[in-house]
Amino acid sequence: MNCLQSSWPEPIVRVQSLAESGITTIPDLYIKPPAKRPSLLPENCNQADVEVNIPVIDLQNLLNQEESLRQPTLRSISSACREWGFFQVVNHGVSEELMRRARDTWREFFGLPLDVKQEYSNKPSTYEGYGSRLGVEKGAILDWSDYYFLHYMPASLRNHSRWPALPSSCRKLIEEYSEATVRLCGTLMKLLSQNLGLEEDQLLNAFGGEENIGACLRVNFYPKCPQPDLTLGLSEHSDPGGLTLLLPDENVAGLQVRKGQSWVTVKPVPNAFIVNIGDQMQVLSNAIYKSVEHRVIVNSVKDRVSLALFYNPKSDLLIQPVKKLVTKDRPALYAPMTYDQYRLFIRTKGPCGKAQVESLKSYE
Repeated sequence: MNCLQSSWPEPIVRVQSLAESGITTIPDLYIKPPAKRPSLLPENCNQADVEVNIPVIDLQNLLNQEESLRQPTLRSISSACREWGFFQVVNHGVSEELMRRARDTWREFFGLPLDVKQEYSNKPSTYEGYGSRLGVEKGAILDWSDYYFLHYMPASLRNHSRWPALPSSCRKLIEEYSEATVRLCGTLMKLLSQNLGLEEDQLLNAFGGEENIGACLRVNFYPKCPQPDLTLGLSEHSDPGGLTLLLPDENVAGLQVRKGQSWVTVKPVPNAFIVNIGDQMQVLSNAIYKSVEHRVIVNSVKDRVSLALFYNPKSDLLIQPVKKLVTKDRPALYAPMTYDQYRLFIRTKGPCGKAQVESLKSYE
């Protein structure tokens, strides 16, 4: 899939380099409008709201053949998908040692000299590589972050030459980590399908099947910021794809999830992944499951690293509400669209809340 243009509209500045230069005020192009800036307490929010956390779900009982043990876990997942769009999972089958190595390896990459990282500079035509902005609109207000984006599935899109050669363990780590997290996403897809009253493979098949799904990894680096109250590491948005599996920084919180009129700062649980519903899952479920706006705040003391695995439909398949979930009382809310067509919006405009998926609603 190609974006609208093959080059960035303005020279790219690495946020990490800005942060390490010793500046005490951030450039204007990172300063958000007052209504979009983070605050200690969200507007119309009391202290009790801030103490809320997204659901934490133990997947261990799903391995049990006893339905009496499986059902409470399935109900917890169903409730989280309908009420939050976000949840954390523990005892998920991915080794703690692999999770630790993934964080450590990517921290090491972002600690490399700038000229080494620049060899992997990306372009908006694919986004693959080392980047510092989303969207190609000239004069856009930018986020306080750098990232590395790469393709893992389908296998035909894997371009090992675009994967970092340093640290020396990085390419092997990418293979190992991506394989494990894609497998976990496949398991979660079956659970989400069952909770909708569908055959366990129905959502996965709607994505194109195991061999044809899209899987991309984006590693986010959020440098410390001298004025964290004026900017965001990542602006509010819902994820355009199907399912996101996030490995958060284990030391520094930063992800915020919208709940009603409030922003809830997620408190990561040790050795947990954060799972969230994407726009394509909202469409397939006919809005029974809902993608939810989220954003990332930064701080003045510590850098943060997180890894987001995006599990997406095959790019040229039409995505539309599953027929079984369309009834007289609940007609199809969305017209068919390929994921290629859909994600062009965020690749052009950058993060824009839920403007894309809400604009597609059709009540005919």
